[in-house]
Amino acid sequence: MLSVQRIKPFYTSHENFRLRLVFAYQYLSIIKGGELFHFIPSEGREIVVNMKSLQVENLGEVFVFQRGTRFLRLPLYQLLLISDLNKHLTIILEGNVDVAAVRNIEIPEFVVLEAQLLITQFERDNTLRMIDVALETDNLNMFNELTEGLS
Repeated sequence: MLSVQRIKPFYTSHENFRLRLVFAYQYLSIIKGGELFHFIPSEGREIVVNMKSLQVENLGEVFVFQRGTRFLRLPLYQLLLISDLNKHLTIILEGNVDVAAVRNIEIPEFVVLEAQLLITQFERDNTLRMIDVALETDNLNMFNELTEGLS
C-alpha cells in the first residue's frame, strides 16, 4: 500500500462544474515500502474533479514519481485504489471549495427560514428534555443553568 506524504496543488482552477488540481515538481510525494518518491510532471500533472458527482474524471492520467534513478509510473485510477489519495482529496475539496457555490445550488429563502425554525424548536425541545433529566437526577446546578436561558 502506498501512502501520500504530501499533496499540495500548485494551481487550482474552476471551469464550469470541474475543479482542476495541477501539481508541479515535488508538490506530491508518496511513500512506498518506507521510501519517499517525489512527483515529477513528465506525463500527467493534473487531477480533474467533477463537482456535481464529486468523481475524478481523468482516471487514465499517468503520474510519475522518482527516487534517485528509480521511477514509478502509476495511472491515477491505480493511485486512487492502492493509496490514501481519496482521503487527501476529500480534505482539499472540503477546505478549499464551497461545494454549493460550485454546483450553483440556490436555496430558496423559505427553506432557510423553515430550517432555522426547526433548529430553534429542536434546541428548545432538547433543553426541556435536559431539564427533565436534571429534575430526575436532583441536579440543581444543571436545572438552574437550563432554566436561566428559557423565556
